[in-house]
Amino acid sequence: HGMDERLRTHRQGLPAADFSVFYHLISIDRNTDIMLKVALSENDMHLPTITKLFPNANWYEREVWDMYGITFNGHPHLTRMLMPPTWQGHPLRTDYPARATEFDPYSLSAAKQDLEQEALRFKPEDWGMKRHGENEDYMFLNLGPNHPSAHGAFRIILQLDGEEIIDCVPEIGYHHRGAEKMAERQSWHSFIPYTDRIDYLGGVMNNLPYVLAVEKLAGIKVPARVDFIRVMMAEFFRITSHLLFLGTYIQDVGAMTPVFFTFTDRQRAYKVVEAITGFRLHPAWYRIGGVAHDLPRGWDKLVREFLDWMPKRLDEYETAALKNSILRGRTIGVAQYNTKEALEWGTTGAGLRATGCDFDLRKARPYSGYENFEFEVPLASNGDAYDRCMVRVEEMRQSIKIIDQCMRNMPEGPYKADHPLTTPPPKERTLQHQDEQRRVIEAKLQTEEAAALERRRARQASKDSSSHDGVSAQDALKRMPYVHYTQGESASIPGYVPCTQAMLSDAPAGAQVNAYTTLGEAMQAGVW
Repeated sequence: HGMDERLRTHRQGLPAADFSVFYHLISIDRNTDIMLKVALSENDMHLPTITKLFPNANWYEREVWDMYGITFNGHPHLTRMLMPPTWQGHPLRTDYPARATEFDPYSLSAAKQDLEQEALRFKPEDWGMKRHGENEDYMFLNLGPNHPSAHGAFRIILQLDGEEIIDCVPEIGYHHRGAEKMAERQSWHSFIPYTDRIDYLGGVMNNLPYVLAVEKLAGIKVPARVDFIRVMMAEFFRITSHLLFLGTYIQDVGAMTPVFFTFTDRQRAYKVVEAITGFRLHPAWYRIGGVAHDLPRGWDKLVREFLDWMPKRLDEYETAALKNSILRGRTIGVAQYNTKEALEWGTTGAGLRATGCDFDLRKARPYSGYENFEFEVPLASNGDAYDRCMVRVEEMRQSIKIIDQCMRNMPEGPYKADHPLTTPPPKERTLQHQDEQRRVIEAKLQTEEAAALERRRARQASKDSSSHDGVSAQDALKRMPYVHYTQGESASIPGYVPCTQAMLSDAPAGAQVNAYTTLGEAMQAGVW
């Protein structure tokens, strides 16, 4: 991945760099990884390609060139990947506008429309594909842009020999959302809702890696209850995501009925999700340091109802659909690949484990308390379309097992960390802190009043006792701040500062003197 470093302010221990490129290398066998960081100057934005060593670097290098303008010498086909071929500029540079309103108004003339259409024309030669074979002519079919399964369109160009697909070129740019660019204008907290939509079926599952990363940077340790709640909700969304996969998978093979049942089961799961978070598909419920609020009263009853329902439904799907001879005939041995090919292409998750590769981050590198749960990692061996489905079905069974442990062993305690960088403290502590702050402010004001009193005493002592700037002492007394007097039984002269004896001798006959050292005392006596 790339990074624009030009606005970085903290560079301690880092080399001088305008841009950086990161290479994240993972060893499955050793369960270790290495991060390589290459510093680049804006005057020399070139690196050699590594596609001959790591084939899946092909797309990553294209993305870095597309987003940052960094050229990889020797790349087999360094072209736009996420942006249209006619796009100007590189969006993830920090000096690139983040909003459409920062651009000039868009216009589409007839000539520009023709140019855009021509840019979409597929040229097989650019991709190393031939139009003709030794005994046949190939046909190229543009499939899409369409809406294959999830939000976002997808285009794929197929090379056909009759009805047989010989090769294909996928174009994923229609699916891009620009989340990284939107993050530039967000705070650490306000970016959380965007993570829900990275995979719109994953919900809080994509909140989790983001808040875990921020908590690690900030040194925030969450309570055990938070870990259990997060794991439970993540596994609920794993089930809802896999159910949509299962229903549409069976539908694509040719069976119509099961998809309606899987959506019914998803509704049961969303009933629990909504009761706990207040939302359904995109709760944006995780917080840096915890979750938005505690589990509601009766949450365990709803979870138990779902756990009692779901296992037998999975058995029905497997018996009625997945063991069907027609479905098996249309999926076993289809789109098959082995572990070596999966790793070369960068395949992860169920697609990798369907080849027999035993690697699940929840086991290999436990996070958010997964080390406290007992579950198995489902595996298969053929790496075909059928095995990829069966691995996901078994993953749902393991998710049910994890949710059951969460429900039975949910720890007591707070639902957020007691850390000043996270959520606000409880109200009772907030009021306590306000009282303490008020007392501090009052003490400070009293100190300032005492200092002002001493300054006024010093000034008064230095003045002539019989006059005050050319006026009589009696007039000076009348004009002093907070000094008032009346004659009669209730006569008083509340003085904010002491007056000289000569000034008081000019006061009206029979006047009673009450001296107050602070304005607050005069206010309490009701004389001001």
